[in-house]
Amino acid sequence: MIISLGAILEIAEARNIAIAAFNVTTLEGVEAVLAAAEELNQPVILQFANAAHSGFISMDVIGSVMVDMAEKSTVPVCVHLDHGANFAEVQQALELGFSSVMYDGSTLSFAENVANTRAVVELAEAYGASVEAEIGSMGREEFASAGADDQDEIESCYTDPDQAAEFVAETGVDALACSFGTVHGIYVKAPKLDIERIGEIREKTGVPIVMHGGSGISDEDFRKCIEQGVRKINFYTYAAKDAGAYIKEKLNQQEGNVYFHDIAVWGRESMKKTYMDTIKVFSDLK
Repeated sequence: MIISLGAILEIAEARNIAIAAFNVTTLEGVEAVLAAAEELNQPVILQFANAAHSGFISMDVIGSVMVDMAEKSTVPVCVHLDHGANFAEVQQALELGFSSVMYDGSTLSFAENVANTRAVVELAEAYGASVEAEIGSMGREEFASAGADDQDEIESCYTDPDQAAEFVAETGVDALACSFGTVHGIYVKAPKLDIERIGEIREKTGVPIVMHGGSGISDEDFRKCIEQGVRKINFYTYAAKDAGAYIKEKLNQQEGNVYFHDIAVWGRESMKKTYMDTIKVFSDLK
């Protein structure tokens, strides 16, 4: 069943957990996410990052698959656009049946980000969909993983709690992606998370906090972030990397022909296991 981001985050808040948000780029990826969630009987977020992954598959193709399979799922599923870059992408996702969209205006001025996000909120309301937005920076180039060692420079990219409160009040978003030390992609060095900042942002904004760049974070740090108010955690890169490593291992074990469908099955097996392990951490399951 498909539900909105707002509704699925209410479940997270009631249980003091975070909902896993997994990006997908293939049918096997969608199958792996839903199989993991259904086996554990946990809600989940299926998402597509058009800006990052449209080179692998178009939103029209994968989006239709995501919506169809989510509707048939036995657990609550939010179908979400990750890092929507413009109004056209947002409109496209909503027309495909996505129940939530993220508008990412974090590189714009505060005033322009507010204005654009407010327009997206109004558009999404017509579809009964939720909206996530972002302030602060989570790009690799702004952080120590890019080689910068100046902690003051790094922290200047973090989300300001007072500005976050103003942003939420002016836009009416359902969730806010914040910068507190995570980055997208592979970590070059261990991240330094400002856990207290999460709690302050949550208290001042009153909305669920979203963690981007969830791959590579320790289970202990995940739990600390959830305790402070993180309710949605984006996770993909390390699942894809581990699936690639598993496929390499399987290939090295094979004698004779290897068929493409074998690779697809191996990838699905690996990603399902990773997603189950991840959901267990986020949902505090044993």
